[in-house]
Amino acid sequence: MSIYAPRLFARYQKCKDDLLAWKQLRWNFDCSVLAACTWNFGRAVTRPHRDFGNLAPGWCPVTALGDYNPDLGGHIILWELRLIIRFPPGSTIFIPSAIITHSNTPIQPHEKRHSFTQFTSGSLFRWVANGNRTDDDFLATASPEEKAQRDQAAGTRWEDGLSFFSTLDELELLYKTQ
Repeated sequence: MSIYAPRLFARYQKCKDDLLAWKQLRWNFDCSVLAACTWNFGRAVTRPHRDFGNLAPGWCPVTALGDYNPDLGGHIILWELRLIIRFPPGSTIFIPSAIITHSNTPIQPHEKRHSFTQFTSGSLFRWVANGNRTDDDFLATASPEEKAQRDQAAGTRWEDGLSFFSTLDELELLYKTQ
């Protein structure tokens, strides 16, 4: 994420820093900006879904594990993009799982497919943006100016989310100068 989406990575890092400064929290992995993880064991085949609780423009790394033939199954499907991607054990893909419907194809009956996914709930970003308060507590205690700022920010949320993604031109320029 830090290589291909440096602005998004910085947003996650700031959220992590703010959360760790607020309370004595334990982070799953010190070297990760992502707050949570899920292990799926056994056959780990998913139906089409979106992870609506995650940060909308946020990335979720999904790692395929297990012992299965990736030519016969276990492919990841990104429905809106109309992509079916061969996804062998040991592969990792970063996807905006809240806005892209995703699933994977079945594997053979005798095979095992596991997955490891990391993510950060959008509610953690809201908690930080609300000054370490829930939405209800923010609305109950915020000044009219704070509420107006929040309403104004809501009107540009989609554009703000897009601004965290890098273009190929930006990445090319960034890596030419290093």
